[in-house]
Amino acid sequence: MYSPQEIQERLEQILLTVQKPGRYVGGEYNQVIKEWDAVSTHVALAFPDIYDIGLPNLGITILYQSLNRRPDVWAERTYCPWTDMEALMRQGDIPLYSLESKHPLAAFDILGITLPYETLFTNTLNMLDLARIPIRSTDRDASHPLVIAGGHATFNPEPMAPFIDAFAIGEGEDIIHEIVDAHSQWKAARQSRQELLHTLARIPGLYVPAFYSPRYYADGTIAGVDRLAGDLPARIHKRIMPELPPPPTDFIVPSIEVVHNRISVEIMRGCTRGCRFCHAGMINRPVRERPVDEVVQAIESALDQTGFEEVALLSLSSSDYSHIHELVEKVSQRFSKQRLTISLPSLRIETFSVDLLNQLKGSRQGGFTLAPEAATERMRNIINKPISSQQLLETAEAIYSRGWPTLKLYFMIGHPSETLEDVQAIADLCKAVIAVGRKAIGRRAALHAGVSTFVPKPHTPFQWVPCDTEEQIRAKQELLRRELRGPGLKLNWTDPRETLMEAWLTRGDRRMAEVIYQAWSNGARFDAWQEHFSQPAWEQAFDACGLSPYFYTHRQRALDEIFPWDHIDTGVRKKFLQEDYQWSLEGRTRGFCREACYACGILPSFAALRRQHPGESWKCPEVKSPAHAALALDGANQS
Repeated sequence: MYSPQEIQERLEQILLTVQKPGRYVGGEYNQVIKEWDAVSTHVALAFPDIYDIGLPNLGITILYQSLNRRPDVWAERTYCPWTDMEALMRQGDIPLYSLESKHPLAAFDILGITLPYETLFTNTLNMLDLARIPIRSTDRDASHPLVIAGGHATFNPEPMAPFIDAFAIGEGEDIIHEIVDAHSQWKAARQSRQELLHTLARIPGLYVPAFYSPRYYADGTIAGVDRLAGDLPARIHKRIMPELPPPPTDFIVPSIEVVHNRISVEIMRGCTRGCRFCHAGMINRPVRERPVDEVVQAIESALDQTGFEEVALLSLSSSDYSHIHELVEKVSQRFSKQRLTISLPSLRIETFSVDLLNQLKGSRQGGFTLAPEAATERMRNIINKPISSQQLLETAEAIYSRGWPTLKLYFMIGHPSETLEDVQAIADLCKAVIAVGRKAIGRRAALHAGVSTFVPKPHTPFQWVPCDTEEQIRAKQELLRRELRGPGLKLNWTDPRETLMEAWLTRGDRRMAEVIYQAWSNGARFDAWQEHFSQPAWEQAFDACGLSPYFYTHRQRALDEIFPWDHIDTGVRKKFLQEDYQWSLEGRTRGFCREACYACGILPSFAALRRQHPGESWKCPEVKSPAHAALALDGANQS
């Protein structure tokens, strides 16, 4: 195994020949440096994409700062090298290393991989290979790092199960410390790797796939999942933080330009709007909010530590934050002299107000983003986003008339039962919006339409439905390209091939792991990058494994089908999701969960956690009264 000095010497010979050498050198302001031999546990936090994308990731930032507060732990970072750097690393026999100390990843105790989306799966295998860590968990022994993974894509862990030792399901702020403690005790006791895995499997929220074995029917669907150890749970319940911990403030200041050079403060976690296509909205329940003063203090501290000029107030639905007007007013007043850019993503059309626009007026703003998702009342009822086109037009007029020249609208094609008339309505609505803008501010008005393609996600009401075929997707995109032309209009869309790859990965079973391995062996990596996506690599992989992508992408699921992820419990009951799917077929909508409880199951899950941790302060903003809570509990118990 190479020493950090040897790795550094080899790097010096190649760095000036690659794109953006700053991706690979570390040394950024606010990085954490410790003495290697002074800590007992070394953790490498990996993001399986390039530095430019991975460095701003808030999840890694939270874990990095939390772990490094411990005197017995040193958490470092690593990212996926771009293709030019990978080629030189393989040619020069340089293993993948950490940015802070330049130690090879194989020297670490724990390798923690963040998987926010499925297109990072082949990059993950590539990083393991570059690190000279056996790709399959069964080939590792006590000398290798413990490989754990977390993130939204791990709520269906099965496609990556053979490659990951343990999956942290849910929120990671607490569970990461429990993993470190278990590993530290195991190392001190000098036990076998199997004993470590068994210990980890008993930690709530930690899924160790080695102890679970899926069974299949002859038609390829799941017959069940067998536990290989009787003392382990049949279902893995996601971890939920009772209250959001203090946000990170010592953001690493990158040495090169990255996708988001900003302070990110999570003001709220979770969403109860109930959009039926939305994976994040289902798996992140319940809603928890940060106090206004805590957010303002975090921004002030982060500004002192970084010098950034942009602040993003993050949540799945920013304008559903209970004190959004108070927050924006305090942020605008407190930091007006710094002329910050204040970003509020995911603003709701139906709650967006002129007052909020006026409050933001003092900050530097380039545009606003709204997400109607669909353009007809029928489609909005199906996806449970019941807003009107008139609401959108009124909000657009308010935005343009107050001096914001650019409006971004996000739509999604491919929703269940969508027709070409529904797609045409997207173009018609965009034209109506730009007309409103031109009437308000003239030719300066601009409209950017982002049109993604619906992918049925696990743990959502639409997990039963098929994905559009490539031909259907291309026909709809061609219609929009034909219609949305002209001054001020800009259209972005998703490559249908990438959509279909995401579709078969997100609902894959454990057999998909061999397809991923074969695709990586065929050269697949950076699948999210259009110039690197290789459809032949995936087609050959499916053929080699005797599987069909059609089975995972275009097949309608039976209501009683067992899914590969059914042993992963998000707190939202499958019976509720099934009922909501059936409501979508009837065009029925559900209201906002803060106004009425629909017994999705998350409140009983919260109550169970409260019983397990009676000493902690627990509260759920959805619970407005004892009667409300009783309805939720009673409804779930009856189901």
